[in-house]
Amino acid sequence: MNAAVSPIDAAAPVGPWREAATAFAANRGALAAFLVFALMALAALLAPWIAPHDPIHQYRLQMLLPPVWMDGGQWQFPLGTDELGRDLLSRLLHGGRVSLGIGLASVLMSVVPGVLLGLLAAFHPRWLSPAVMRVMDVMLALPGLLLAICVITVLGPGLLNTVIAIAIGSLPEYVRLTRATALAELGKDYVTATRLAGASTLRLMLSAVLPNCLAPLIVQASLGFSSAILEAAGLGFLGLGVQAPTPEWGTMLSSARDYIVRAPWVVTLPGLAILASVLSVNLIGDGLRDALDPRLKRVS
Repeated sequence: MNAAVSPIDAAAPVGPWREAATAFAANRGALAAFLVFALMALAALLAPWIAPHDPIHQYRLQMLLPPVWMDGGQWQFPLGTDELGRDLLSRLLHGGRVSLGIGLASVLMSVVPGVLLGLLAAFHPRWLSPAVMRVMDVMLALPGLLLAICVITVLGPGLLNTVIAIAIGSLPEYVRLTRATALAELGKDYVTATRLAGASTLRLMLSAVLPNCLAPLIVQASLGFSSAILEAAGLGFLGLGVQAPTPEWGTMLSSARDYIVRAPWVVTLPGLAILASVLSVNLIGDGLRDALDPRLKRVS
């Protein structure tokens, strides 16, 4: 009688993305930041249903009403009202939809063309790479916010133009990062083997090289998300971003700056929202960097 084959005790190999997720979860700071940001994003997403008031409705008899924990506060307006009598909690929730939406949209609008241009520059180093990189160098000569202001000046203020301006300012970062990462991958054996197997340039670019460039791009996109939120707030504060009465955190700061002494909560609350979102995204980016880069993984 043949002896039964015993099951293999060895655990199945863990995939790189699952290993990265485990390493990210082990980073308590990054995990806490992820939970905070997830709550903020969920609140912004559900703003039309959980906001207690219309964000643009003006209660003229309750202008500059303090938050409920201060003298004179009312539970009808838990975080108080602004200079026009609009509910601050509702405006913060709806403003999160705008600010976080600008960050996400601008990152997507800069990542997609940035990755394509970076890959094309890496695969055509003689004739295309010099032209693309010189244009990127010219764009990098201007700070991101200043370049966004220049674009807004040409296109005009508004929600869509704010997204376009921030995306254009962030484009060189993704082009340069993709090109550098792709050039490092092109000299490896698996690329040579794929090329010898008869793969086309497009397939080699998208199926072989791009997946191995995703880790640094994900980290850069997460950090670029926080930069986009700050730039959107800066443009709104300067009056060049989202226009009133649409609630947006930077625009809320701009309209409330004259009341910083008389009603400090009108300025403090949007500022805290910007601080919390940017800080949490930066901590998430640091956690992703540590989890995706094997040289930075913590030794347990």
